[in-house]
Amino acid sequence: MRLIAVALTLFSFAFAAEGKELPQKTFCIFDPVGANGPIFTRMQDFRTAALEWGVEAELKAYTNEAVALADFQSGVCDGSLITGTRIRPFNVFTGSLEAVGGLTSYQQLRELINMLARPQAAKYMVDGRYEVSGIIPGGSVYVFVRDRAIDSVEAAAGRKVATLDYDLASKKVVEHIGATMVPATVATFAPRFNNGDVDIAYAPAVAYEPFEMYKGLGEAGGIYRFSFAQMNFQLITYKDRLPEGFGQSSREFFADHFDLGMEHILTAERGIPENYWIDLPDEQELGYLDMLAGIRDELAAQGVYDTQMMKLMKKLRCRANPMHHECATDLLF
Repeated sequence: MRLIAVALTLFSFAFAAEGKELPQKTFCIFDPVGANGPIFTRMQDFRTAALEWGVEAELKAYTNEAVALADFQSGVCDGSLITGTRIRPFNVFTGSLEAVGGLTSYQQLRELINMLARPQAAKYMVDGRYEVSGIIPGGSVYVFVRDRAIDSVEAAAGRKVATLDYDLASKKVVEHIGATMVPATVATFAPRFNNGDVDIAYAPAVAYEPFEMYKGLGEAGGIYRFSFAQMNFQLITYKDRLPEGFGQSSREFFADHFDLGMEHILTAERGIPENYWIDLPDEQELGYLDMLAGIRDELAAQGVYDTQMMKLMKKLRCRANPMHHECATDLLF
């Protein structure tokens, strides 16, 4: 990797020596931990690779996703790395990757990201001026409870749930189970959980340590080992501000680095004490998956989720588990 970085740096020098300068572009990177966080650190390889694609990338770290998004929308950034849920206004197709229960394993996520990085999928990555130029895994979203007695949908009724107020899907789930939504942001959901303002929160394992969620779990809490959704980060760019082919090269780069992106996630999951994990009985897990399927269908009908993406996710689920009842009536392959 170091040799590649040196070679690309020499490439940029050679380009300048010919009397040309690489265009400088600004990429605003959301990382809850900041410039020392795993997402921003990982983007340094992207910065090096971008030299080969004809761009000198300046990376700016943001701990507030809303600010990173606002700077992108105002034109301060040529591209911005934000969570998949925030992508929906720019590209509902890729913005549906975080659909509740849509993908049930990291292998399915890997296959999907590889599919979307193919040149044949490029037309789905562009919507007007906007182009999705890469997808990074963020980890399975798990349900954190302060009390293990919250062990069913019925037990969650009436409980307070820290809910991202801009995420229509999460609001629909909270409404469906009869819980009480407490508006939260990426910055406030963990403090609300830790302080006891809410009974339930949802987050990937990578949030456990930096957000000190063990404080909210205490001795009575737990984490359900059930993938509620697949969090991801997506690089949204202005297509007309970048060289031709930049987006395709970038998508292929991120797909090729999927395993590297997973290292931090798997380390975080292994780092959570085993006594916090709660495994659901198979019958209960299937019931939850069916519940989420109904919510997905409703949100797709409302245009919140893209119907083509829902079909693609179903194919991946059925490839993994062809005996599931949702696959029985479809000849998919």
